[in-house]
Amino acid sequence: MIPSLRLAALAAAAAFGLMSSSAALAEEHKPKAAAKAAAKKAVQPAPKAEAPLPDADEAQLAAAQRAYQGVYACEFNQSLKITPHAKHAGYLDVAWKKDIFTMKPVLSPTGALRLEDVKGRALMVQIANKSMLMDTKVGQRLVDDCQSAEQREAVAAAKLAGPQAGGLGIDPSKPVVAEAAQVEAIKVQAVGVEAAK
Repeated sequence: MIPSLRLAALAAAAAFGLMSSSAALAEEHKPKAAAKAAAKKAVQPAPKAEAPLPDADEAQLAAAQRAYQGVYACEFNQSLKITPHAKHAGYLDVAWKKDIFTMKPVLSPTGALRLEDVKGRALMVQIANKSMLMDTKVGQRLVDDCQSAEQREAVAAAKLAGPQAGGLGIDPSKPVVAEAAQVEAIKVQAVGVEAAK
């Protein structure tokens, strides 16, 4: 009986010794694993610097003034927000979900306002009664039926005026639009003169 007790005691001691050495090895590797994790974090690239934007011309500045800014209520209880770009006059930031698009406003001859993403990924179209944000890379709408406070007012006024009001497009007779149209007409004439030479 004594030899079996001795054997059991030796087996327990050996097992305890193995556990102790395993624990010591694990403790040795913990600092190395922590150092590897810290090194991995340090290797991550720094965020890319924002590319400089060209200065806005008069037509772009006029179009930026025409843009409906603020918070928009959109379909399916979504929202987006348009604010002036913090560093560059004539540009707007469109925040939707986790994305912020820097947009260049362009007034079209039809009176619609196009906000073109400077990186070419998105496009927002504003008319008097609603706006729509599109992903130009995949060719689909991101969010539709967005309305700012001004657009909601335009819709309410059009309903009160009845069908004789003549539609819900942006009013091209407003002075800012007329100035932008004049600038665009001068550019078109200049291109025609250069082509004729």
